[in-house]
Amino acid sequence: MQPMDTALHQTLERVRAAVADSSPLRIRGGGSKDFHALQLQGAILDTRSLHGIVSYEPSELVVTVRAGTPLAELEAALAEQGQCLAFEPPHFAGVEGDLSTVGGMVAAGWSGPARASVGAVRDFVLGIEIINGQAELLRFGGTVMKNVAGYDVSRLMAGSWGTLGLITEVSLKVLPVAPGEATLRFEGISQAEALQRLNQWGGQPLPLNASCWVEDNGVGTLYVRLRGAVAAVEAACHNMGGTRMDAAQTAADWIACREQTLPWFSARAATDCLWRLSVPQTAPALALPAGVAAPLVEWHGGLRWVQAPRSMGATLKALAQQVGGSASLFRAESAGQISAEAIFDPQLAAMQRIHAQLKQAFDPAGIFNPGRAMAQG
Repeated sequence: MQPMDTALHQTLERVRAAVADSSPLRIRGGGSKDFHALQLQGAILDTRSLHGIVSYEPSELVVTVRAGTPLAELEAALAEQGQCLAFEPPHFAGVEGDLSTVGGMVAAGWSGPARASVGAVRDFVLGIEIINGQAELLRFGGTVMKNVAGYDVSRLMAGSWGTLGLITEVSLKVLPVAPGEATLRFEGISQAEALQRLNQWGGQPLPLNASCWVEDNGVGTLYVRLRGAVAAVEAACHNMGGTRMDAAQTAADWIACREQTLPWFSARAATDCLWRLSVPQTAPALALPAGVAAPLVEWHGGLRWVQAPRSMGATLKALAQQVGGSASLFRAESAGQISAEAIFDPQLAAMQRIHAQLKQAFDPAGIFNPGRAMAQG
């Protein structure tokens, strides 16, 4: 056996033994997303032995990579060919040696600042290999976009948090790095005005890629990143106005936005949680409870981060639901606490039922990541 075959075989045997003993497993890559869970239960099944890029065809814009491969390693290999993961997955790494892995990236399903313009993680998953809860090695999808036979299980795994199966390998669509890029700053505008401008620009043929509105000392500032053909970016800069920022500085700032290391995130009070409000881009500025600071707004208005105590959860959820969105607790008050929120809102009975049926089909013994996404009955 080759080293990789050995690692996969050992992983399969570990799952087989867990199924036989009905002992739960906690799937873990680099541990960079351990902060986001209801509970962390079971013996750790480390995926980092499933490591390496299996195949990469730059001309075909496809890469196949094993789940335990560090995300930074994959991104470096793509960058050498002038390509990238367009959805900008956050790493959330660096704390006590934690690192983000490709499997964790898909399992979490999180995307970065460009999400509203280019799509989510699941939109770039072409094929996947998993071990299900019966210790069977299964492959779904392929390495081409035209794959419509049966259920789209590959994309189903994105955002499933390892509750349906252990991802061992994934094929991803990659894209060339855009030849043109610029970031514009618009100072002294309110959240409502920023949302209005973003909605207006969204209806125009502009190379919008990412946006961030944040308030600092009572002054609102909107940042808009443009990406695309050089001529299109230059024309947009001329037509949109604002102040064009230094490219090197803004590159670091967008990474900080993606990794939640901007001053706005760092200034969160010890008694506040970080709430993630997903709403329609056209939703107005929300009337947050008294004492809650203005949100940080991303995704052209579709993602709003709010810092507020856990006790305000019901209020925030109601506000989001009123405009057709949802709110969830993203980070707990401190690093020592877990988020203690079900990934699927208990009020969404249909969603709960579908997830339970999928869980029964993929992991009937319930050995994978119990308590990660739903409370255990």
